[in-house]
Amino acid sequence: MTILQDALILPNGTTLANRIAKSAMSENLSNKTHEPTPILINAYKKWAKSGSGLLITGNVMIDSKALGEPMNVVVEDKRHFEKLQKWANSVQGTNTQLWVQINHPGRQAMNQINSVLKAPSAIPLKSKGRKKATTKIPKALTHNEILDIVKRFGTTSRILKEAGFGGVQIHGAHGYLVSQFLSPYANVREDEWGGSFEKRAKFVLEVYKEIRKQVGADFPIGIKLNSADFQKGGFNEEDSMKVIELLSEAGIDLIEISGGTYEAPAMMMGNRKQSTKEREAYFIDYIEKARAITKTPLMLTGGFRTVSVMQDAIASEKLDVVGLARPYCLFPNIGNEILNESRSTFPVNINKTGVKGIDGMMNIIWYEAQIKRLGLGKLPKLKLSAWSVFFNYLFLIFKFKLTKK
Repeated sequence: MTILQDALILPNGTTLANRIAKSAMSENLSNKTHEPTPILINAYKKWAKSGSGLLITGNVMIDSKALGEPMNVVVEDKRHFEKLQKWANSVQGTNTQLWVQINHPGRQAMNQINSVLKAPSAIPLKSKGRKKATTKIPKALTHNEILDIVKRFGTTSRILKEAGFGGVQIHGAHGYLVSQFLSPYANVREDEWGGSFEKRAKFVLEVYKEIRKQVGADFPIGIKLNSADFQKGGFNEEDSMKVIELLSEAGIDLIEISGGTYEAPAMMMGNRKQSTKEREAYFIDYIEKARAITKTPLMLTGGFRTVSVMQDAIASEKLDVVGLARPYCLFPNIGNEILNESRSTFPVNINKTGVKGIDGMMNIIWYEAQIKRLGLGKLPKLKLSAWSVFFNYLFLIFKFKLTKK
């Protein structure tokens, strides 16, 4: 028996069957009406049989006017309720929990598919790759618009609970709206929503409180939080620790640790010392400090590839759940293979083009293509052409623009 098989009881009483979780990845598998498609649902049916204790979906948007990617699922009302129920039922008959990651992109909405960008402050994104650098300056949110977004997080969560999902995860990392409010670089407001740490942290606390009010005490709420933004003047480790303390006191059920933004993408390649590389996980040094200040269950994602390292991480009691993302695209039965120790390592690598700018985009869309293959009932394709993925993605954006005219 491996320690990874141990069940975990969350603060609200919900039990995860084991310590293996699929972390959120962008699927980009909705359609022009932003509903869950059969391909998306089938991918989760495949993963439901993987033996994992928890599956967390890719980010589901709370507002159809604020999209991170062209084919995001959007839940702002009940117009796609039956499709949501089918998605929630994809784990039926298993011991796997299915949680939905809920998100608002803020200034990190794709310039190509959003006519207006909204953010805490009028500061444009300077990233590369899929979130291309843009001269478009976002409009600073008004107080009433902020309250509306807070309400939307709660409404989306309530609908997802009613549809049968096991929980929700607030996306508070990687430079999206919650992360933007926390960052002194992206949030230079001088009202009650910005300035001091307490004011910058108000948004995420209000989001959590609104969700809890609408879903009740028995529904798990988690958050994905940056250890730091890894950019000058941004959200740092000290502030991150304070947020963990505040959310723990508020009663959140699971805190997943990641790091970076699309301006400084540590979540894609890590920001690691040699001693950390030897332990694989990108943010292991940070989570050791986090454990010292909270008893709330901690999930660490990024870099885990070897079963023995995963076992040692849980045995250390510094974290409670091992989060994996890209390995699920190439090893769809990964949970069972970890737990029965039939495979010891899960290496991942993409077939790059050799063109630096395009290869930056490949980090996400190549794995999206693998998820699509799973949803179509196909096996992963390790030698999938990066060029074909790239041109298919450009066509998708072009088609999306046509449907929105």
